[in-house]
Amino acid sequence: MSATPDPANANPADCAAFQAQLPELIGSGADLSSHPHLAGCALCQALLADLETIAEAARQLLAPVEPPDQLWKQIESAIREEEQTSAE
Repeated sequence: MSATPDPANANPADCAAFQAQLPELIGSGADLSSHPHLAGCALCQALLADLETIAEAARQLLAPVEPPDQLWKQIESAIREEEQTSAE
């Protein structure tokens, strides 16, 4: 069981800056466990753990959908048409 975060140990300015970067950091797939802010901030550690739990639950809500076989061919065709149009 994890310790309860102590908001008294969190620096609100540092937390705000880290949390503002969080969507981009998560989206990049970076390993956040070694992020310097998380090393000393139990509040943001707890926030990240909560977000990871929510994300995992969301992934389980819907099964992955495979795109139709023709989709890539349609994309390639559209790209070729756009390239031809822009070359003219």
